[in-house]
Amino acid sequence: MALASNSEWLESFYQAASKQAKQQNLPGFALVVVDKAGPTQIKTYGRAHKTGHKIDENTVFRLASVSKTFTAGLIARQDAARSLDWQTPLVSLLPDYKFDKYQKSPILLRHLIGQSTGYTPNAYDNLIEANYSLDRVLKHLVKLEPICKPGYCYTYQNTLFGALEKYYLNKGTSYAEQLTSHLIKPLKMPNASIGKQALIDSPEWAQPHVAIDRKKWAKVRVKDDYYRFSPAAGVNASASDMAIWLEAMLGMHPAVISEKMIKELTQPRVKTVNELRRRGWRQSMRSAHYGLGWRVYNFNGVTINYHGGWVQGYRADVAFAPSLGVGYAMLMNAESNLINHMTADFWREQIKQKRLLAKR
Repeated sequence: MALASNSEWLESFYQAASKQAKQQNLPGFALVVVDKAGPTQIKTYGRAHKTGHKIDENTVFRLASVSKTFTAGLIARQDAARSLDWQTPLVSLLPDYKFDKYQKSPILLRHLIGQSTGYTPNAYDNLIEANYSLDRVLKHLVKLEPICKPGYCYTYQNTLFGALEKYYLNKGTSYAEQLTSHLIKPLKMPNASIGKQALIDSPEWAQPHVAIDRKKWAKVRVKDDYYRFSPAAGVNASASDMAIWLEAMLGMHPAVISEKMIKELTQPRVKTVNELRRRGWRQSMRSAHYGLGWRVYNFNGVTINYHGGWVQGYRADVAFAPSLGVGYAMLMNAESNLINHMTADFWREQIKQKRLLAKR
């Protein structure tokens, strides 16, 4: 049996996470480990909501920027169905917005999903947080001068994903409808949804918490801001949903996410040099790139496809290693940096254990 699905090994990892969470007085988290060689395992800690119910596999969390992995999967599906194309210029989707500054090098859909549009990183996130309207933020982006040609450098964005939101609305549909019909329903995800109202309408959801001091947390209201740019940060999911998503990215649901799509999404495209200095990860990082909706790391000689998310009151990590046949997710209803160390520690130990197993 592969060590990632060994109950004793995972229980030890879970107990370590729970011990640290207790020391920090964290409200709660959920861990997911998918192994193609063994059963999926879900571990939970803490309580979800003012009702006092314990977090379980169906408790819904905000995914924040982990939503971008779902958006990439949606575009891959639509590209395969020829309703959209990775090579489509952004101006073709929204003719009224003149994003292109290099006429011979237009911004393509793959540049948007691949975080290589050339716009200043995190351009106008402050306007999202100030609750500017979608149209108003996009108009500000039109005025912005790029720092490089599309496809030439890594320039992480949230606001520009509003272009995709606007495109679907102009087509008489929505990102939520498209993601639901193309991914959530075909994969039979039991609790996944899009938007603030969908989160709070869930039978059980994890209420967000922010730090007051090192060991004290306060419940806060769910904010609207990034939900209005849902292709960037609008998806909600439970541990059981994330297990299915990891299965799909490990090639276990080929009728929905094909092997060709997975390879396309995880092909390294632009270097992300700052990721080499990532806290908790840096001692094991050999290279770092961004693909299409996924970060692509060489971590102790193993390719790990990863994305993290962070909005007020929530943190989320998702990652999978195709060569190991293993996927991992951690969802938290608190803004704790514990997640950085837990995810890196998981992969460090997982790689070690798999290599030991291979020598036997």
